[in-house]
Amino acid sequence: MADKQKRYEALVQVYHKELYRFAFWLSKDATVAEDLVQETFLRAWRSLDSLQDQGAAKSWLLTILRRENARRFERKQFDYSDVEQDSLVDERNTALDDDMELTVLQRHIMALPDEYREPLILQVMAGCSGEEIADILNLNKNTVMTRLYRARNQLKDALTRNPDKFNEAPNG
Repeated sequence: MADKQKRYEALVQVYHKELYRFAFWLSKDATVAEDLVQETFLRAWRSLDSLQDQGAAKSWLLTILRRENARRFERKQFDYSDVEQDSLVDERNTALDDDMELTVLQRHIMALPDEYREPLILQVMAGCSGEEIADILNLNKNTVMTRLYRARNQLKDALTRNPDKFNEAPNG
């Protein structure tokens, strides 16, 4: 039991920040990201004996986190009847140029199709290699590399189309 505890604590120490960054990118909410990471580590604790290769720990944890995020939508029932659609306001403050550029970049990344967005976020935010992304997404490495290439090109095209119009919404 002490060995399992040490392995678990080492995983938390090494991967907590990376998992949180990835969870925040997925959820765009600090509280939800914290919950996702906590649930990820809870599931990791329960299944720690199934992790044979410590070198695969990062991919294993990111896969658990992705599944936890998906479960969040399976459980959630949205009720839109109480929301007046005419009163919805974007309350994000984009007064500073840096914030505005980051917001535009995030919007364009989030506008990418899932097949391109997810590998890009795993690479950029979680620092995963092509092989790790392939393991996490159950794809072959060549497919991942192609999707990363296309994601970067789509971002580049979107950002160079109208570089002076930062407030413009991306084309979906």
